[in-house]
Amino acid sequence: MKIDIIIADDHPALITGVAHELSTIRTLNIVGTAKNSTEIIELLLNFSCDILITDYVMPGGTAGDGMAMLSFLRRRYPDIKIIVFTSIDNTAIVTEIIKLGVGSVLNKADDIGHLISAVHAVYAGATYISPQFRSSSQEVNRSNGSRSANPTLTRRETEVIRLYVSGLSVNDIAKQLKRTKQTVSSQKASAMRKLGLIRDADLFRFAFETDQIISWQTA
Repeated sequence: MKIDIIIADDHPALITGVAHELSTIRTLNIVGTAKNSTEIIELLLNFSCDILITDYVMPGGTAGDGMAMLSFLRRRYPDIKIIVFTSIDNTAIVTEIIKLGVGSVLNKADDIGHLISAVHAVYAGATYISPQFRSSSQEVNRSNGSRSANPTLTRRETEVIRLYVSGLSVNDIAKQLKRTKQTVSSQKASAMRKLGLIRDADLFRFAFETDQIISWQTA
């Protein structure tokens, strides 16, 4: 499985750096890069794309930038998942971005690991918000409530879940932990049952909303 990605930013050096980091991940495939909304649209017309990683402020394109561009892309390409990778820190703007249905908002100051995790989370149908912006996400999702349970997982289940939400596949985890694929799959399923989760998207959402990727108890 490959996740097809377009990266858009008006700073070539940033595009080069992000593309290089993502290209090292076996499940990710960079199909094109753009520096404004015009080039994004051209790429979307010519290439299959699962996820668009885009800056927020990126002037010069025919579809504008900021909220205007994001609104246009959500209407015209509703099936494409969007990650906004930005340096803005205005919580009001972040809240409005999330309300549009954008799958992830990340700060450029975040570790690249957050972007890698966000790609896999958004692809699975979950949301992933920068730690700096999570208060905005919680405001939007408050009506849905949040999970406060602190289930007890075994050490091995915790290892599997931590690696899975970081973007590794079951096969990759099996190789890294020197276990069989069947064992890892069984430990993942057991952990999800204890957490009361059914879909992978729910697992990603639980991980970032409860901020327990590192702090889950183990038995």
